[in-house]
Amino acid sequence: MLTKEQLQDIEKLQKECEAHDGIQLKLNWEMLRTRESDELDFLHYENDELVAFLGIYAFGSTAEVCGMVKPSERRKGHFNRLFLEAMETARNNYKKILLNAPTGSEEAKAFLNKHGAIHAFSEHQMEWKERPLNEIEGVVLREATLEDLDMRIRLDIEAFGVPVEDAKAMESRIDSDEDTDMLMIEVNNQTIGKIRVKREDGQAWIYGFSILPEFQGKGTGRKVLQNVVKKQSMLGHSVHLEVETKNAHALKLYESVGFEVVHAQDYYLYN
Repeated sequence: MLTKEQLQDIEKLQKECEAHDGIQLKLNWEMLRTRESDELDFLHYENDELVAFLGIYAFGSTAEVCGMVKPSERRKGHFNRLFLEAMETARNNYKKILLNAPTGSEEAKAFLNKHGAIHAFSEHQMEWKERPLNEIEGVVLREATLEDLDMRIRLDIEAFGVPVEDAKAMESRIDSDEDTDMLMIEVNNQTIGKIRVKREDGQAWIYGFSILPEFQGKGTGRKVLQNVVKKQSMLGHSVHLEVETKNAHALKLYESVGFEVVHAQDYYLYN
């Protein structure tokens, strides 16, 4: 696993890169902090200072990859060496490799194009801007139990189109996360969806929000969001989520509750 010192070095480098480039990097900190080995993390030090980092994040058979280089150490080949080493690991262990970069980073875009990566999709990162929310009725949110695992997997498959293998791997990993609420959505005593809330550093992030297709379009999603946002806001957390830019229906839903786009991330397919 990553040491406490390495995690501190990664965080320091992230803050420096984000401040210099005016971007937000997606490093999946909940996964970095719970690594069981160091096989998916690639670090390069110069004079005892971390100057380049790249992490692989496994979601079943799919690997997401994100990295960064200290501004003053760019164009020296540090990141390219880490990238080639990481891609060898990724190719040997995953069927699909997605490279992640902030939409506003022209340097990252040029690097990915140079290596033949093809843009696959983009995501908006959204933040809730405070506004009055109505009292919620007709929807129940309850803590997930072991008996809900099959439904959670089914929701990943039917609502998101996630392969069965990946859905099983993701849901099993989530159960080990700390400071996370995995909530099942019930209407008329029937479980029809799920939503996960992860809290860290004063932020509450919404993940995996899904409702079975046959129950969509009936206003349930808006009620669930209002419920979750209201609770997390009352606890003092800012509330955030991610949504694919092409998902117009979801964007409209989130905006109707008070979410606004603050950042964007691009994903590139690497063969």
